[in-house]
Amino acid sequence: MEMTIYHGSVQVVNKPVFGYGRDDNDYGRGFYCAEDPELAREWAAITDKGGFLNTYRLNTEGLKILRLLSPDFHILNWLAILLANRKIRYSSPIEKRGAEYILDNYLPNTKSADVIIGYRADDSYFSFSRAFLSNTITLEPLSYAMKYGDLGKQVVLMSKRAFDSITFWEAAPVNGLIYAPKRIKRDADARESYQKLLGKEQTEGIYLNEIIQKGISDEQLRIL
Repeated sequence: MEMTIYHGSVQVVNKPVFGYGRDDNDYGRGFYCAEDPELAREWAAITDKGGFLNTYRLNTEGLKILRLLSPDFHILNWLAILLANRKIRYSSPIEKRGAEYILDNYLPNTKSADVIIGYRADDSYFSFSRAFLSNTITLEPLSYAMKYGDLGKQVVLMSKRAFDSITFWEAAPVNGLIYAPKRIKRDADARESYQKLLGKEQTEGIYLNEIIQKGISDEQLRIL
């Protein structure tokens, strides 16, 4: 089976290099792509100078793909992976204890995955996660924000086998005058949604401190 994926960049990337990149990205070191070319164009348009939409074909035959959006996983599995990889300065002991609990109880094994498919987590949307860690919002609005917010999915090549299975197709220029404003608007919309959520009274749902007190298991959260 073959899938088309896109990488937005300020340069043409016709040969992705295994082992290159930052360890503190969402899912660790890997090659980050999208299935949505419009989203990848925004990634390319860091400024109004624009960049390039790099298009690839990925042969998925024989690859172990970890699909974090499947029913086998829940939102705290995703959050645990973020907490394991991102460099985070916690704002309070409560936030730090919450993060440690999630890491200890809900972190999936990603080491054997060739490819990871999951939500994006730019800084604006990560604000929702921090609000959950500090018991400001419940699990339900966190899940809603991640599933139905304007995040988009990312496809991350993690292993040498995955890199060997990708073929460069083409690179097309991205107009920064069009896509840089779209990138800014997406970020602004996320911040506005976050502020609206904080302004709502949390009358339903379960807070992280309740999850900790009740010792809700990975399987129980999956059912919830």
